[in-house]
Amino acid sequence: MKTKTISYLAVVAALLAFTGCSNGRDGTGEPGARTAAGTTAYPFTMTNCGTDVTVKAAPKRAVTLNQTAAEILIHLGVGGQIAGSGYETDKTPDEIAGQYKKIPILSARGQEIKHEKLLEAQPDFVYGSFASMFTAAQSGERAELHKLDVPTYLTEFDCSEHESVKNADFTMLFQEYRNLAKIFDVPAAGEKLVADQRSVVDKAVAGVKKRGTPLKVMWFYSTYEGTPWAAGPGGLPQHISELTGVENIFHDAKGKWAEVSWDVVAARNPDVIILADLTRGEPNDTASEKIALLKKDPLTSRLDAVAKDRFISIPGRYMDPGYGSVQAVPALVDGLNRLP
Repeated sequence: MKTKTISYLAVVAALLAFTGCSNGRDGTGEPGARTAAGTTAYPFTMTNCGTDVTVKAAPKRAVTLNQTAAEILIHLGVGGQIAGSGYETDKTPDEIAGQYKKIPILSARGQEIKHEKLLEAQPDFVYGSFASMFTAAQSGERAELHKLDVPTYLTEFDCSEHESVKNADFTMLFQEYRNLAKIFDVPAAGEKLVADQRSVVDKAVAGVKKRGTPLKVMWFYSTYEGTPWAAGPGGLPQHISELTGVENIFHDAKGKWAEVSWDVVAARNPDVIILADLTRGEPNDTASEKIALLKKDPLTSRLDAVAKDRFISIPGRYMDPGYGSVQAVPALVDGLNRLP
């Protein structure tokens, strides 16, 4: 490990020798200023999750800590600059499967990238969607990576693990696209992605079937030792609920993802259960396994949604902040509109 780290630092030092030393901070907490040609002026400093991050050059060997993060970079057109990724949870979307397949996967399916494996990839930028991944036990703390002159970016939706985020909405997600586009010096790609995804949301919301009484929904992500995890307030599932006119039965939970009890689920009796279809290999991860679990249990089998087969299945990554979360809107609207 010591030998690898010394070798890694030498490589990083060589790469950074080609960068300038001026400060590109624009004083607003946003990415640094562009030149007249519309490209990023390096180096610049941005504030991300309360941490100052200095980017000295466009990344050439980025590592994404999870599948969702990799998908965003691919859609920004910089998939070829990803040196490794990890934490796969779902089948790769067909439209980017070819590009994704070229990325080295640095961890077992459904597992985080370990710090040593991350360093072996010799990254010049690390991007992740979960605070739990930027820890000493997993991929390494952000501060430690910054000491190695490796800038990091953590989605603003998860600066603190599972905590509700004020004003969590698609505007925040679209700003993340712009920030990443700034980092990789592809501003036009960032604006195009924002425009395309805003159009998807607007079109889907315009097609919502009006109902006299809002449907009550449960966003059912996974189970851990028999306890369900459901979406609460301060995350994109709650925002999507509000956009589509449904009521999240756990809108009053303590965090954007919360451990809840089946007794409370039964008491709140959702009209519809939105299922995360995951393929990590954990118990009850797939949508079909979740349905079987709900139908088998004496308590949950009596829920209106279960008794009437009112399930809407979406890929699990749609519930995480990223490209897929926008696709959750038309998927949910279509499912809701098909209900009697």
